[in-house]
Amino acid sequence: MANIKSQKKRILTNEKARIRNVSYKSKVRTAIKAVKVAVEAKDVNLANDKMKVACSVLDRAVVKGIFTRSSAARKKSSLQVLINNLSK
Repeated sequence: MANIKSQKKRILTNEKARIRNVSYKSKVRTAIKAVKVAVEAKDVNLANDKMKVACSVLDRAVVKGIFTRSSAARKKSSLQVLINNLSK
C-alpha cells in the first residue's frame, strides 16, 4: 500500500476507471457477439441492424478512451467482412 496521499487517491481513481472499463468492454463483446449470431443465422437484415449497434458501442468506447481508434476500426472492419461475405 502506498504511503503518499496523492498515490492513495490515484489508486482509488484507477479502481473506478477499471470497473468502468470492464463494463464498456462487456458491452462491446455483447454487441459483437450479437452480430456474429445474426451472421451465423444468415439473416442479413438483422446482421446489419446489429452492426449499427455494435459500431455505436465501439465508437462510444473510443471516445471514453477504452479502445484506440485503430482497435475499434479493426473490430468494425472484421464484422463488416463477415456481413459482406454473407451477402454473396
